[in-house]
Amino acid sequence: MIETDSDSGIAPSPMQTRFNIQLMTWSDALPLARAVREQVFIVEQGVPRELEWDDWDERSDHAIALDAGSKAIGTARLLPGGRIGRMAVLAHWRRRGVGAALLNALLRLAREKGMPEVLLHAQTHAAGFYRRFGFSPRGDEFIEAGISHQEMSLTLTRAPEQ
Repeated sequence: MIETDSDSGIAPSPMQTRFNIQLMTWSDALPLARAVREQVFIVEQGVPRELEWDDWDERSDHAIALDAGSKAIGTARLLPGGRIGRMAVLAHWRRRGVGAALLNALLRLAREKGMPEVLLHAQTHAAGFYRRFGFSPRGDEFIEAGISHQEMSLTLTRAPEQ
């Protein structure tokens, strides 16, 4: 679990940023991930509802960021083949380490599962975020769900034994 310092229910102040990351199956993650993904992808970004939900959710591992009151504030998933997707953080929690914590949790999990590489489709405005974690662009930019994306990959090394 990742812990920082926060309140729930209202936008956090700079001093209120407590949250934790939990890995879940889809049956546990469903209501939490749905709240975040509907707000970020469907409401904010205009992704059609029918494109947001797919059969991969049930087969994926999900990382959920929860505030101090156990309200979902972020989500991401790791598909069985090593693709990270559906990464979303509520607007007032962005730039507070939530996205980094979600990504780190899934990268750790991918290493534990012995995945040699992870891939993702980064929205082009977020490509710099993924570059900071060592991801490299692959191919040309493309449009997915009406939004410009860049495929990115990261070769994984085994985490050191502790």
